[in-house]
Amino acid sequence: DSRAPIEIVFDAQPGDCFVLRNAGNTLTHAEGSVVGSLEYCIGPLGAKLILVLGHTKCGAMMGAAQTMLNAQKAAGGGAAPAKKTTLDTLLHGLAPVTQKAQGQLAHGASAEEIGAHAVKVNVFAGMEKLLNYSAPIREKVKSG
Repeated sequence: DSRAPIEIVFDAQPGDCFVLRNAGNTLTHAEGSVVGSLEYCIGPLGAKLILVLGHTKCGAMMGAAQTMLNAQKAAGGGAAPAKKTTLDTLLHGLAPVTQKAQGQLAHGASAEEIGAHAVKVNVFAGMEKLLNYSAPIREKVKSG
């Protein structure tokens, strides 16, 4: 969350951490700037550790959960809602995470419950995507 300064959380000095943030920690595209930036970190900058984090009450996950539930409701009654903005596209891109989170919860879970659980699911999905998308990151993980 941008409201939590990483340097304070990890007792680090400014510049000690190379921090990448985006709404919902999305890694929906292999060519995305997050993946390229991480490859830069582990390459020329020599970073030895990548942390994939999530946080409670994530607005993007809550929005993605509500978007998914709205789409499910619309599909039951006809057409799915149209994507209108870049934010809508981002929230729809998180559907696999929110669907997995929903599937791991009791039937009828609320958007808040799904969104809260999706934060955890998304961390593991993000780690998996980094390994799938990036040969340099895979190689660093393999080499320890």
